[in-house]
Amino acid sequence: MQQQNQEGSVLLVDKPLTWTSFDVVKKLRYHLKVKKIGHAGTLDPLATGLLILCTGKMTKQIEKFQAQEKEYTGQFVLGQTTPSYDLETEPTEPVDISHITESDIKSKTTQFTGVIEQTPPVFSAIKVKGKRAYESARKGEDIKLKSRQVEISEFDITAIDNNAVSFRVVCSKGTYIRSLAHDFGQALGVGAYLSKLRRTRIGDFKVDNAQTIEEITQKEE
Repeated sequence: MQQQNQEGSVLLVDKPLTWTSFDVVKKLRYHLKVKKIGHAGTLDPLATGLLILCTGKMTKQIEKFQAQEKEYTGQFVLGQTTPSYDLETEPTEPVDISHITESDIKSKTTQFTGVIEQTPPVFSAIKVKGKRAYESARKGEDIKLKSRQVEISEFDITAIDNNAVSFRVVCSKGTYIRSLAHDFGQALGVGAYLSKLRRTRIGDFKVDNAQTIEEITQKEE
């Protein structure tokens, strides 16, 4: 979907897997032939879903869009961890999770609902001493990130299939779902990492109303 006026436009893009948010901006800058374009809230390369792009004077609205609550769906894998908290890095050997019940899993969500303290993953774009944290993490450097307060207003377990736990989360700006996966696994005592993530909503904007990159570029050709 594209909302357009004389001052620019707001585009809702369904970001594909493996693309960075900057890849999307770069591609659409070229195809739309606009100089001023930016996105409202980064999505990791291994996540899909809603990415809001603003062009022209509408780029002034980016911070407003970024501040709105987000909704995600996805999947955790229990019994293994990764340094990046997702599939960017290799999972550890699996541990036994046979003692973990469905009740154990569902009851733990209350521990992560409301205003909580969360430490971002070291494999993140947060700057430490002028460098992106992931640049240092990929070199094996030991870095420490400060915890921050985030709010998770809804956290539902939607399905459990052996070690794969599907979920839906509604949260504030700045929440890392990878950290939520890691911390959730720690709370269960077996570890976990994020295996799938899709952003379904930002404020009132929904991924159901978004277009793929192919749909946008074909219209412009």
